[in-house]
Parts: sequence; structure tokens; C-alpha cells
Amino acid sequence: MTTTATSPAVRGRLASLDILRGFDLFMLVFLQPVLVAVGAAVDAQWYDVLLYQLDHEVWEGFRAWDLVMPLFLFMVGAALPFSLARYIDGRCERRKAYTRIMRRFLLLFLLGMVVQGNLLALDPGAITIYTNTLQAIAVGYLVSAVVLLNCGLRGRLAVTAALLVIYWIPMHLCGDYTLEGSWAYAVDAAVIGPFRGDTTYTWIWSSLTFSATVMIGALAGELMKNDRRLPRPRIAAILAASGAALIAAGLLWSVEMPIIKRIWTSSMTLYAGGLSLLLMAAAYWWIDCLGHSRGLGWLKVYGMNAITAYILGEVVSFRSIVASLSYGLQHIIGTEWYAAWLTFGNFIILYLILLVMYRRGIFVKL
Repeated sequence: MTTTATSPAVRGRLASLDILRGFDLFMLVFLQPVLVAVGAAVDAQWYDVLLYQLDHEVWEGFRAWDLVMPLFLFMVGAALPFSLARYIDGRCERRKAYTRIMRRFLLLFLLGMVVQGNLLALDPGAITIYTNTLQAIAVGYLVSAVVLLNCGLRGRLAVTAALLVIYWIPMHLCGDYTLEGSWAYAVDAAVIGPFRGDTTYTWIWSSLTFSATVMIGALAGELMKNDRRLPRPRIAAILAASGAALIAAGLLWSVEMPIIKRIWTSSMTLYAGGLSLLLMAAAYWWIDCLGHSRGLGWLKVYGMNAITAYILGEVVSFRSIVASLSYGLQHIIGTEWYAAWLTFGNFIILYLILLVMYRRGIFVKL
């Protein structure tokens, strides 16, 4: 793990990548937990409708909150053509690229276990191996990075399609689309057994579609990286059209294979990938084509330290600090609003930490 101290203004990168990634992390480590905490104090039907969209679908279907993790994986892929550019075009040795890729994979996987919170339990029964977003990112990153280094455009498209089809074949032939009846669940039970943690999600077989999600982002990143060959408005149009096509393909495939995020079905991968492409197209057109970034720069505070934001948001609680600074407030505003205040203050402190890092040019890289 390394840190860089570079001025944020001199980066040579697309602002839309950092801002859209920052929006995703803002949703994850600020807006959703705060709005959910406020929901405990608000008794209103319209707010219940909002909270419904800020929770995961129980099984089949798709809510707004179900896009957060796929968008995170998509953005990891979108950055890959930029971060691996010197290896892809031969300016640096491929051997160094593989060393970097394996190091990042292992660190992400280990950090995923840290986020799970069981490493220090000293209880083998409490250890879970593969049950975390960071680990899904690690696997998708590993597969996608190797594909980018070794395949041209046609090969990348073929691999992405193959990942979706390979996932689908045994899911279609060897089970159904209930949790316990699915092939993905059976693979998890056979491979990691009691170390699989939350059994309402699947991980091992779903690694294929995790990787496909990252690959969709990588294909989008490669397109945006080639803005010297194509005018940027045309790139934005291609991203938008591709997004619409994937959404249509996902909905069509859902007739046979339902859209289910918890087992990351191929139809869900296409549907969420299409939505991610539409968001990427909108951000790219507005920010990098038209140059409108006023009022959006604060999202870079999250976007340029995304892994740090995620880990701090999931692992560290600053509520005791907020409680100490606001002692006695509970008697004034009531228990439920006080709980919402603690949540709000917790994530304000997290943002301030990220802001200090951003202003000092400290960006943690794996």
C-alpha cells in the first residue's frame, strides 16, 4: 500500500471518473446511512418509499440501492485502461504489471477480511473467507487486468461474453433461481462451506459475473481513453447507446434468468452494467465534454480515496466523538433524532478526514 502526494489539479485524468466514483462512495458512506437513520424518526409514507429504494431487493428485482456495488466494480474497471496504460502499450515490462496486479489483488482480498471484522476473533468458526465487496473487486480486478494485458478489443468483448455465458450454463441446467436451489449456492457450500458468512449471497461462482461487471467498466474506460481518435461527444453517445443496449439485453435475458443481485445473475450484470454506462455517459458528457464541474468537485474527496473511504466507513466508528461533543443533546431532540445526529456526525468526521487527505495530496493506492 502506498500514498502519493500530488496536487489534485495536476492529474492528467478524466474528472468524470473521480466524480462518478465519488458519487457512488458518497451514497455508500454518507447519504444512505444518514437517510436510513433519519427514517427511524420520520413517520411519513413518502419517506418509506424513499427508504424502500435505499435497501436491497429481497430477491428477484432491482432497486436503486442495488446499483451501488455494481457501479463500484464498474468504476474499478473504468480506471484500469488508464492505470495499466504503460504496461499495455509496452512502455514498462509486463512482469512488473503482473507483480502489481497480484499485490493489489492480495491486499484487496485481505482488506475485505478486515472489513468482515473476524480476523482478530481468534475463533476459526468466526472466520469468513469470501463475503465482501472488496473481495469481489479483487477478483474482478485480477481477471480484468490480465485480460486487458493479453487481449485486444475483440478478445476483451469475447471474454466478457464468455464470462456471462459460462455463469449461465450450469445455473440453467443444474438448478433453479431460488437461493438454496441455485448452482451458485451449491458451489459456495462445496468450496467454502462454513466459512461463507452471510448465506443470502453467493460469491465463488458469482466471481464470473463480478469479473464481467469490471470488464464492462474496462471497455468503457478504454473507449474514453481513446479521446484523441474520437471526439468526446461521440464517445458519450456510444457510452449511452451501449448502456441502453445492455439494459435491453438484461431485461430480455431476465425472461429466462431473473435479475437477482444476491447471486449476481448474468441478466443483472447486463442490466446494472447498462445503468452504469448511462451514468458514466451522463457524467462524461456533462463534465469532460461540456466542462461543467462546478459544485461537483467535492465528490473527488471521496472518489480519489475510494478504498480509504469504504474501509473507514465500514470499520471505524466516530460516534463516540460526536457523542462527547454533543453531550446532553439527546434530552433536547429525543432519542431517535439523536441517533440520526450521531450517524450524521460520524460521516461528517469521515468526510473531514478525507478532505484533509485530499487537500494535502495524500491518495492511498494499493
